[in-house]
Amino acid sequence: WVLHIPWHRDRAYMIISRRRFIASIQGVGFQWMPFADAAGGDLTLRRLWRLALFQVPVGMAVVLLNGTLNRVMVVELGQPAWAVSLMVAIPLLLAPMRALIGFRSDHHKSFLGWRRVPYLWFGTLMQFGGLAIMPFALIVMTEPHNGPEFVGPLAAMLAFLLVGGGMHTTQTAGLALATDLATEETRPRVVAALYVMSLVGMIIASLGFAVMLRDFDYVRLIKVLQGAAMLSAALNLIALWKQEPRRPELTRHDRVTPAFMTVWRSFAEQPNAKRLLVALGLGTLGFAMQDILLEPYGATILGLSVSQTTGLTALLSGGMLVAFLFSARALSRGIDPIRLAAYGTLLGVFAFAAVILAAPLQSALVFCVGTAFIGLGAGLFSVGTLTSAMLAAKGEFTGLALGAWGTVQIAATGIAVFAGGGLRDLFSLVFERGDFGIALSEAVAAYGAVYHIEILILFATLIALGPLVRKPGEQVQTQSGLQLAEFPT
Repeated sequence: WVLHIPWHRDRAYMIISRRRFIASIQGVGFQWMPFADAAGGDLTLRRLWRLALFQVPVGMAVVLLNGTLNRVMVVELGQPAWAVSLMVAIPLLLAPMRALIGFRSDHHKSFLGWRRVPYLWFGTLMQFGGLAIMPFALIVMTEPHNGPEFVGPLAAMLAFLLVGGGMHTTQTAGLALATDLATEETRPRVVAALYVMSLVGMIIASLGFAVMLRDFDYVRLIKVLQGAAMLSAALNLIALWKQEPRRPELTRHDRVTPAFMTVWRSFAEQPNAKRLLVALGLGTLGFAMQDILLEPYGATILGLSVSQTTGLTALLSGGMLVAFLFSARALSRGIDPIRLAAYGTLLGVFAFAAVILAAPLQSALVFCVGTAFIGLGAGLFSVGTLTSAMLAAKGEFTGLALGAWGTVQIAATGIAVFAGGGLRDLFSLVFERGDFGIALSEAVAAYGAVYHIEILILFATLIALGPLVRKPGEQVQTQSGLQLAEFPT
């Protein structure tokens, strides 16, 4: 009878409408926010994003080493390009230590009961130390001094070594800690969230450094490096604070620590472990050979300006960011991560085909679309393979499996970058002789040859991924040798 009174009826409708609105807003997060369902168990969403902060200093260090310092030492300081290339390659050369770091964190002995936190802490100290040493190395290289000339480059190489070692240590231990805290259902979304944070760190760092170094001088660069060192330490401290529960039973000193090679053999004997690493290496090789070719290709073949070729990095990063967001949503719906990696690989084939076709069409639009889809395919492939490694990382193999993934991925990237430039120069030398006809004597032929090789490698990646794909309700059976069913259809 109360609802028959207009005032009470309107108030009741307002209360009901307000409750429906609040319920709909609460549901929006889990329906549309890509990482809202990544939390589970003890790993709340707030705790996950705080843990993911360790990826920001990693992205910041990558921007500094590969971009800012690389250019400053070659152009402004006049250092030999081969010496600077060696410094930049040091973090890649340290990639094999990731498997050992993961293994050591799995079997770490400590009275405090922590396995991952000590490695996150020591990795932070290494990053801080490298970035703190770098300004003094620059001062030695810029200011006249009476000592030998190799002191400055040697100090810079030590700084690169420390930063690279710190990056590998914190990333391996951080991924292992995230795997320990996440449930098996939420691990795929956790992977995507951590990858997005790494990319966000790179984007913010690149934009921030660009603004701070707009009026460039060495004093300002030293301040930027010192600030980056302090910020890296602060973010890593916030990320690891009260994250890992103390478990003395796993770190007691009377535990028998197995030999690394013994555990590695046990890990390699797991079903499809070797095949996953082979597929990861092939796919990384196929996607990464273009890293140093896209900008010269756009400038030389399509006549793009410096500003336009610089924007290609944003297209690649944007494609990868879309891939991470899509991966989080797709994996939350139960898609097989290997199938997701295969979709990314197949997308990469069409992306490289678009880049090749951009030359005869003289279309910058086709080239930009192909570049964006290269980033999209590479992102899907990376998230899919890393998710598979995290799902397979159980018990004593957690750190080792993630370290092995990082080892193969970074080592393959280093090989791909070197091979991409080397093959382009080799094909240019061969084609310029005119032995293969006038058509192949043009500059575009050398680039096209490398892109075709990348397409072939991506097809080989699909072959390697084939037996790893799970069908609903079907167990994966390992096969020896190469079977006809493994070829892509």
